[in-house]
Amino acid sequence: MSKRENSRRTFLKQTMLASAAVSISPLLFAQSNTPLEKERVKLALIGIGNRGGQIAKDLFATGLCEIVALCDVDMGAKHTQEIMAMFPKAKQFKDFREMFNKSGNDIEAVSVGTPDHSHFPICMMALSLGKHIYVEKPMACTFYEIELMMKAARKHPNLVTQVGNQGHSEANYFQFKAWKEAGIIKNIREVVAHMNSPRRWHGWDPNIYKLPEGQPIPQGMDWNTWLMAKPYHDYSDKYHQGNWRCWYDFGMGALGDWGAHILDTAHEFLDLGLPYEVNPIKLEGHNDYFFPMSSTIQFKFPKRGAMPPMNITWYDGVNNMPPLPSGYGTSELNANIPTVAGAKLQEAKLNPGKIIYSDDLIFKGGSHGSTLSIIPSEKAKAVELKLPKVPVSTSNHFANFLLSCLGKEKTRSPFEIFGPLSQVFSLGVIAQRLNTPIKFDRDSKTITNNQFANALLTDVPPRKGWEEFYKI
Repeated sequence: MSKRENSRRTFLKQTMLASAAVSISPLLFAQSNTPLEKERVKLALIGIGNRGGQIAKDLFATGLCEIVALCDVDMGAKHTQEIMAMFPKAKQFKDFREMFNKSGNDIEAVSVGTPDHSHFPICMMALSLGKHIYVEKPMACTFYEIELMMKAARKHPNLVTQVGNQGHSEANYFQFKAWKEAGIIKNIREVVAHMNSPRRWHGWDPNIYKLPEGQPIPQGMDWNTWLMAKPYHDYSDKYHQGNWRCWYDFGMGALGDWGAHILDTAHEFLDLGLPYEVNPIKLEGHNDYFFPMSSTIQFKFPKRGAMPPMNITWYDGVNNMPPLPSGYGTSELNANIPTVAGAKLQEAKLNPGKIIYSDDLIFKGGSHGSTLSIIPSEKAKAVELKLPKVPVSTSNHFANFLLSCLGKEKTRSPFEIFGPLSQVFSLGVIAQRLNTPIKFDRDSKTITNNQFANALLTDVPPRKGWEEFYKI
């Protein structure tokens, strides 16, 4: 590996060429063996605090895994101690690279419950070493990183991947699929998605002109590894323990966080792929550093086979609610939304969900595993006898992953399914960040109307020492 860093121009040229035809070096990836029939998967947990800790509990609760290693850059901090106490015999690490180097032979699969910006290098190394992956959404931060992750997964079809949008294993998934196949959901022209609950950055000053002042790094924390491939930032508690989600440098805002739970089934079963245009209709409190106080973003998708062109319009922000159709009724909060650090999502004026408009019917839905209903009620009664029987899920999202590692099921949200939706979010974030419309060529996978926006498909080159994860 060359120690000389490529210039930004060279890096962007290479990455744009790579998006058209990616060929990953065979030296980076080692073939893994076909899973054998057995009872439990040897699992390493990477990221064990807050949401990562809840994922650990949910995976372990299936009875289908043995926890063999724990990895967290803040190992021993208050928010990681509970998981450490649950698995005292598991080997402990702060750096995932050291974990794989020292205990790789003991690990068959990993869960990745770390900040968005760190998903990519962890998953690329895990795939290279033949490990199955469960990773929290939204897969990665940049369009190009997601492209590489999908290419790497295709190179190893015997490895299992699963992205953590749990509704893809609940009633939401099976109902949408059954209604689409039965012709109940057809000729969709528009989907409105809304997430109007408070976000972490809503109390911040959008007139920001620089990044937060540096603070002392907490004792025992490996801040350098936390940053991974991103340019160096001084430590601040405004980045740590979930606050990373607020910043363009580290997270994907409300869209990347909640879009996965609201738009997943529509995106898959309506075969949407990638948009050809993204328009930021409203950005309140826009700045260059963290996400707007509210956003309205329109995504335009072309005709797909017999399905007509359609738009998705995304609304976030406490007071930035979409117009509601007649007969909408009340807005319920899905009781199955998981906790983060023990805190349930608060009720909002309009709870997270979606409205789907077809030529004949309007469908009202929530987030995660929430099922659709037809509105108004007269319309629902008219089609009641035509509704197909909806299958019951054979496994929740965590069991589905582990059973797939054991060769008994197939994951419902692998990289090949979720990756394009995650890329939709990355395009939306570029439009938010620059506050400008973007035109996207779905064939060449380039932004055609804005050179700087096109460069953000890859973002800045990786920090020195992290180039190997991006090598083609």
